[in-house]
Amino acid sequence: MKHASLFNLLCLTAVGGIAMAGDPGSAPRPASAKICLTCHVTPAGQLRGTFDILAIPSSSFQIKLDENAEVLRYDKSALKVISEEKGATLDATLMNIKKGHEVRVEYTEKDGVKTATLLAVKQAVKLAASDTVGLDEVQKLVALGPEKGKYFLFDSRPAPRFQEGNIPTSVNMPFPAFDKLVGILPADKQALVIFYCSGKTCNMSPGALAKAKKLGYTNAKVFIDGMPGWYSKNFGVIGPKSFKEAFLDKDMPAIVLDLRPDAETGSLKGAVALALGSTLELLKTFPPVKVKPPVLVVDKDGGSAARKAAQEIARAGYPGVNVLEGGFTAWQAAGLPAVQGKLAAKVSFVPKPRPGAISIEEFTKLAISSPDQRKAALILDVRNPNETKDGIIKGALVIPEPQLSSRLADLPKDKSLMVVTHCSTGIRAELAYHLLRERGYNARFLNAEITIIDTGEFTID
Repeated sequence: MKHASLFNLLCLTAVGGIAMAGDPGSAPRPASAKICLTCHVTPAGQLRGTFDILAIPSSSFQIKLDENAEVLRYDKSALKVISEEKGATLDATLMNIKKGHEVRVEYTEKDGVKTATLLAVKQAVKLAASDTVGLDEVQKLVALGPEKGKYFLFDSRPAPRFQEGNIPTSVNMPFPAFDKLVGILPADKQALVIFYCSGKTCNMSPGALAKAKKLGYTNAKVFIDGMPGWYSKNFGVIGPKSFKEAFLDKDMPAIVLDLRPDAETGSLKGAVALALGSTLELLKTFPPVKVKPPVLVVDKDGGSAARKAAQEIARAGYPGVNVLEGGFTAWQAAGLPAVQGKLAAKVSFVPKPRPGAISIEEFTKLAISSPDQRKAALILDVRNPNETKDGIIKGALVIPEPQLSSRLADLPKDKSLMVVTHCSTGIRAELAYHLLRERGYNARFLNAEITIIDTGEFTID
């Protein structure tokens, strides 16, 4: 019954908790993701962000605007969808929209409920073939290096995205700061200059191309597939300080593999030991490819050992695999923290929970307790009647998610009471969570599949 696709976020420029309108002291809710402001102005009655989750049973979807979320209803007979990937039905067209894809929404609002009238999915950038280079050519050039390949490679994405991983030999030249950074372009205006960004729908590298041409560069091109295209077949690189700032400082989980035989004397926090030649064996302990965990491979100097292992992991289908530039030697030289002791032998990766999500363990403890024991919490079942007829958790309040905004009076008046929402997959539960948070409730949600029988017993996957 899942109706949401699981794909990487390509457009978000910040990671963190959801800032809700009902939170004391919160800033006004934005109408656009930060990255969209680079190229667009968003008028009233519109939103620009990335497609997040789809809940067909309740005719609603959610988009993300950086750390914020917006839930929108839609009328199947009235919603217009502009997309290159058309389905046989409206539902099929909506299901074709990838999670993290940039979208523009036009909506009307009544009684605090936003109803989408138009959903425009950002289309691929159109460039002349003479203005582009393909993955094969970029791979050949990177293998040669800038001196032998005689090229200059620039990453047009904002610095936070560059810090999460970039194409080897590239230099960060964020498009919004292009005019301030023209000094890093080569003096030779006939040199091969290549720009890339976040993929086929991203306008930043094409924008950089246009500016470079105006400056007189005659051999400037765009690698249109960008970082997603590169990661589909190759590993990237991350500098020591970039990894610290993008992952450690933000407490973002990543798989760190250390190839050094003396890694026990000092390594990165949470590193896993990787013996030479045993990459394929260690891969058996990895989470499924669909989880898409960030991976960092470390050796002494960022050399052939780390690159070979990283390439093996990338070929196994894992995107977001990177080598630590300069290896552990560069890490130490930067004065960054190291942890001593025996490294783990197996990979254990736990994705960072979505803001507001309750752990399965905590939800289970709450659900198996008697209703009388839940004085500080309420379980709210937001499934539809055709689902709840098979059983509900004992003591749970049932309000179908589409009816929630009009039935808030059915909830306890004490908004400090923790309201934990669940559905069958977690999708509608998250939509309900955001609605409740906007209304000032202390809410959380179960982001998991749950099956409930007539006795109130349940299983969670």
